[in-house]
Amino acid sequence: MSDLHDLCKFPTRPIDKTYIDQLKHYLSNGIPATYTVEEAYNYTHNIEDEEPSSTTTPLHLLCTFVPVDAKDEEKEIVSEMVEILFEYGAGWCFVDVNGDTPGCILIKRGLKDWKVYDQIVDAGVRAELLLRKVSEFDMEIIEDTDDLNHEEFENIPELVKEEPKEEVQQTKEEVDDAPDAPSQNQQSYLNTKLEYTDDALITKDRKDGVMMSWETDIMKLGSETLFAKGSLIEDNEEDSEINVLNIGFGMGIIDGMIQQKSPTTHYICEAHPDVLKKMKQDGWYDKPNVVVLEGRWQDRLDELLSNGKVFFNGIYYDTFSEHYSDMLELFDYVVGLLKSHGVFSFFNGLGADRQVIYEVYKKLVEIDLGNYGLNCQFEAIDIPKEMLQDNQDRSVWDNVKRSYWSCPVYYHPEIKFIDY
Repeated sequence: MSDLHDLCKFPTRPIDKTYIDQLKHYLSNGIPATYTVEEAYNYTHNIEDEEPSSTTTPLHLLCTFVPVDAKDEEKEIVSEMVEILFEYGAGWCFVDVNGDTPGCILIKRGLKDWKVYDQIVDAGVRAELLLRKVSEFDMEIIEDTDDLNHEEFENIPELVKEEPKEEVQQTKEEVDDAPDAPSQNQQSYLNTKLEYTDDALITKDRKDGVMMSWETDIMKLGSETLFAKGSLIEDNEEDSEINVLNIGFGMGIIDGMIQQKSPTTHYICEAHPDVLKKMKQDGWYDKPNVVVLEGRWQDRLDELLSNGKVFFNGIYYDTFSEHYSDMLELFDYVVGLLKSHGVFSFFNGLGADRQVIYEVYKKLVEIDLGNYGLNCQFEAIDIPKEMLQDNQDRSVWDNVKRSYWSCPVYYHPEIKFIDY
């Protein structure tokens, strides 16, 4: 292990400006901010052909060893160290030997309210925005530690000391999200058989959770948002025609709630054949105010835009096997189909398997919608303990292979046109 790693363990107190000077010394002399404990271990033990399965970076060590009793002056030094690490290319979402990102470590240590945590979230937002810009061009991204010459580090004065031998336990986390998995690939999902149980909609073979009854309270929030805000024009005057669009029927939870409000027209866009079959069996096609749009919203919403006759007081979005890139495309349709006083909302599960990623997406959504002239406000709702995938007691995920939630809070989005 190099002195850079040792420095980030805060071996002496107080944490003062000497830490800043040493950190700059190591980084400016060639040690990458992404240099991992695993790479150092492999080099020390002459392991050349084995690729590390985890990436414990200096930022991980800093978040692990920063003293919880640090004084305000020490916290400022630590925050400056984090900024320097990011300036030199530190990664905000690398996963260490325990499967944690630096942000995850701070959460587990009860340090989420520290400035360092906000710095990590902001770094995640910057990284996502930069990645989008880079992806517009044909560019090759080279990792800082590719073809790393570790011996060069030994030439830096007073840099590398002899470390005692210590075992680095490397574990490989099972990946259940192959590119062709139903949870990742829309066409694969549409070709996958689904199964309705008493309290969930799951993929029949893999037992992926597509939708579950625990989402009922969230769906109620969505329904109330669409009608309480989207049905009112200026001065609390109610619109004479209330049109609502729900994208993704699933178990029909929010659609049942929408029907109770008796909208003028209730559009439902659904693509999966098994769900459409269930809708026919349950009589949704026979409801006088319901219009079922069979197929992908990417195909069917073009027709509504071209028609130019239907505009919505409320639009709700909740699909499976789609990603944030799909939502960015959806925003183009929302601004074309939403009434000036209308409301857009969605099931906000973006990155909800990790709290720090969930909060990165929260900021990204606000930025992206702002570029469309839309204002997004979030209401924070506590999630019951039994809904969390890492709950050790009985949970709603007991019979589901792929859980999709581990955050203790739900950020309910309410999105309207900015009132200039």
